[in-house]
Amino acid sequence: MKHALIKEAEEKMKKTLKAIEDELKKMRTGRPSPAVLEEIKVDYYGTLTPINQLATVSVSEERTLLVKPWDKSIIKSIEKAILASDLGINPQSDGNVIRLVFPTPTTEQRQKWVKKAKEIVEEGKIAVRNIRREIREKIKKDKNDGKIPEDDAKRLEDELQKLTDEYIEKLEEVFKKKEEEIMEF
Repeated sequence: MKHALIKEAEEKMKKTLKAIEDELKKMRTGRPSPAVLEEIKVDYYGTLTPINQLATVSVSEERTLLVKPWDKSIIKSIEKAILASDLGINPQSDGNVIRLVFPTPTTEQRQKWVKKAKEIVEEGKIAVRNIRREIREKIKKDKNDGKIPEDDAKRLEDELQKLTDEYIEKLEEVFKKKEEEIMEF
């Protein structure tokens, strides 16, 4: 059975990994993903609402996202929100559907995206190491307070290190996958 401190570390590391994966999903790559619109909010009757709560967002053709609002009266508002965002895409509307055509990114753009992805993953690694440090301090405190024997403390620290290595490796895999996705033509 796992010790409570190891469980705590694993939970926190899992959350960190999930947060990094979610952050990377929102990143633009060569292929458009509906996730790139998640952060864009539209003024809908005085409330800032995410596009995916106002419309169906899907990928049509290779480099095109289709935004199909449930309420056609907000098409102009959605277009304005997209134009105001940092997406750098001009929405094309036919009155029913908005098309977002993503240009083929240059090698330079792709390299910038890879660099940004690397930075995001590095933040995740730092967070994992901080969790390790925090749990290691708790183990030392429990050992010094006599709550756990020295042998158990050593075993817990070894387990903690293995867990840390495992999550650093998982983050590295997530980065490699994202890098391949970005560099894919």
